[in-house]
Amino acid sequence: MSFEKKLQELIVKHSEMERKMGDPAALGGKEFARVSKEYSDLTPIVDNIHEFDRAKRSVAEAEAIVADPAMDKDMKEMAEEELRELKKKLPEIEQMLKVSLLPKDEADEKNAILEVRAGTGGEEAALFAAVLFRMYQKYAENHGWKFEIMSIYDTGLGGYKEASAEITGKGVFARLKFESGVHRVQRVPETESSGRVHTSAATVAVLPEAEEVDIKIEDKDLRIDVFRSSGPGGQSVNTTDSAVRITHIPTGVVVSMQDEKSQHKNKAKAMKVLRSRIYEAERAAKDAKRAATRKGQVGSGDRSERIRTYNFPQSRVTDHRINMTLYKIDAIVNEGELDEIIEALVSEDEAARLSESL
Repeated sequence: MSFEKKLQELIVKHSEMERKMGDPAALGGKEFARVSKEYSDLTPIVDNIHEFDRAKRSVAEAEAIVADPAMDKDMKEMAEEELRELKKKLPEIEQMLKVSLLPKDEADEKNAILEVRAGTGGEEAALFAAVLFRMYQKYAENHGWKFEIMSIYDTGLGGYKEASAEITGKGVFARLKFESGVHRVQRVPETESSGRVHTSAATVAVLPEAEEVDIKIEDKDLRIDVFRSSGPGGQSVNTTDSAVRITHIPTGVVVSMQDEKSQHKNKAKAMKVLRSRIYEAERAAKDAKRAATRKGQVGSGDRSERIRTYNFPQSRVTDHRINMTLYKIDAIVNEGELDEIIEALVSEDEAARLSESL
């Protein structure tokens, strides 16, 4: 189907939906809700189509004036100036339209579960994991999102073995989904007397928060163990068996939660993370075949993939997937100013998917 024909079909479909919504009783409650949602999603696309059509008509009109030998000089000059502006603007409108036609990731509007784990590098890796966790906390604050800490397993020396949080707000997963992977740090540890730069790493996972309607988990598929919470070095911080470990037997996914004093609250948190991990695994499996045939994509989504390096001596942050380097590590790490990188990653992904669809 040609691009032009596809656009006309969308306009017709939008008009047909509008007509149906004029008689809610004939549709019924569930069907009306479905049509309303589809109509709402399609409306901005149709608006873009109309803007694209108007721009093309304006180009044709200006070209006709420029080509008309009977037209006076002033009118031609005005038309030529307008034509230059329109020809500059038209590709931008067309690009915006094509991006709006790309299939939406159903998880983009979901909240997210953030998991950060220390990797290679001992205590320095744990300290870096804590830095990353706070960086995302600051980024969430910058966007007015709610950042609720779910669990922190600290080392007792300021570092985090692992930490997780629930991030709630508009379009959270869409903004953060490219953050999954290995983040590498190069810096001089505070304990290093010779000033030698060390390299260590932490792993970040961003999961779309799954609701019960997204993923069905049977009680018979779960093994739930309870135990006493412990602090750094095994020090007991709780005298009751409030910590919970849930194993999803079919997939082998294991989630432990011990931050709450209530076993019930720890179980609820663990189930939330478990559901999100299984949902993300299913999404990844569905995407694997499609991703293998793509002409290009932003990273593989594999958590073992090194995606970014933070070099403190050079004040440099490099994202290896898009070869982007910024020399403002303090603003990024301490102030959570990640938007420049994230927007570049989103644009790169859109370009790759457009290339695939053409």
